[in-house]
Amino acid sequence: MASKETKQPPMTAALAEEVRGRSRLLYSAEQVETALDSMAIAIAKDLSNSNPIMLSVMTGAFITSSELALRLKFPLEVDYVHASRYGDATRGGELEWHREPALSLKGRTVLLVDDIFDQGATIAGIADYCEKQGAKQVRVAVLVDKKHDRKLTELRPDYVGLSIEDYYIFGYGMDYRGYLRNSAGIYAVDDADY
Repeated sequence: MASKETKQPPMTAALAEEVRGRSRLLYSAEQVETALDSMAIAIAKDLSNSNPIMLSVMTGAFITSSELALRLKFPLEVDYVHASRYGDATRGGELEWHREPALSLKGRTVLLVDDIFDQGATIAGIADYCEKQGAKQVRVAVLVDKKHDRKLTELRPDYVGLSIEDYYIFGYGMDYRGYLRNSAGIYAVDDADY
């Protein structure tokens, strides 16, 4: 979407509910669950014998990570990082680190799990960090890959649940200005709210 600079009113729960009411459902909860099933099958095929660390990118990937973890029936360790370009904003800025992983990544296979692959700068920065920490290999799983020509990296996810046109979206961990992460389904925000 083209960038527009507008001053947004302070976010409240009531405003978030209004935004939800104007938004359009793109994928139902059932469709998302089916996509997660397919991702888990592909991940298990590739990584079941690699003793991986599943590294969740907070805050957006908490639902995708937990849903995938429940579907992966092989031994793995779980940790998380908190790095973001968005915070509660609707546009990305510089990558800000809030928490590095507690587990050592040296010599390990790392499965990075994120909610969305938009421009790719966040996940590319985290993947680079993992490699610098000595990870043997880094694989990337994202629930949503947004289709557009504004990618900022050559990195591409190894596992993708759903592809979405270039909408501002929320649900399944993805937020609208800090709210609506807990929406079952994936929704496109009305242009008036973006």
